[in-house]
Amino acid sequence: LTDYTVLTPHHSEVDITQRAAVIEYIGKHRPTCIVNAAAYTQVDDCEANRAVALQVNGEAPAYMAEAASLVGSRLVQYSTDYVFSGTKAVGYAETDQPDQPVNAYGESKLAGELAIQSWLADQAYIIRTAWLYGAGGKNFVDTMLQLGQDQSEVKVVNDQHGSPTYVQDLAVATSQLLQDQPSSGIYHLTNAGHCTWHDFAVEIFKQAHLPAHVQPCTSAEFPRPAKRPAYSILLNTKRPLLRSWQAGLTAYMTSSRGQR
Repeated sequence: LTDYTVLTPHHSEVDITQRAAVIEYIGKHRPTCIVNAAAYTQVDDCEANRAVALQVNGEAPAYMAEAASLVGSRLVQYSTDYVFSGTKAVGYAETDQPDQPVNAYGESKLAGELAIQSWLADQAYIIRTAWLYGAGGKNFVDTMLQLGQDQSEVKVVNDQHGSPTYVQDLAVATSQLLQDQPSSGIYHLTNAGHCTWHDFAVEIFKQAHLPAHVQPCTSAEFPRPAKRPAYSILLNTKRPLLRSWQAGLTAYMTSSRGQR
């Protein structure tokens, strides 16, 4: 999107959890498009901080949608596979209605989706994605690479299924969506294919040529504060498929930031 001037306000410039601040900022700059990638994504922490999760993931998108409706902006909202309960082994299409999220994070993100659809149904793209990794923050790939260097065996759960997604591929797909300007609504954008976290770890070690063994375990053996859906595979039925999750991993591993 080289023809656009991009604004990236810091928290000190606009607190997205404050309705008046959001409306003032967007009203002042009147952007063509708002891309909301801000979220409270610490899934386990959300269980103990439900009010904060709802503020950031549910109420803030509502304020952005309201502000966008006042100035005629389009809104892109990133959402998650965790809006689904995870009982559908074949995966979820864009037309599937979220049933009952199994954790506070999923509940808060679903609240954001519903608010946007209420305020701005004809001018919003809700992009659901999953299992993100990339440069600039802690992620599963880097964690596994470190563990694979330090330990001879690593235990990883094998009963959660999803689609690992390289953030660079998601960014490119989002840019293409904005250029094509299809009808408003929900879109599922992940790297193609799906696997378990165990499968993902095996592929990471394979591509990194690490000899560590990946021992499968169940979620029950690795308890966390927040329950995870067993099957949160997102089916992309509306847009060109992204490259495979294995190819996305290769791209990250061979990038300058992916090297460890």
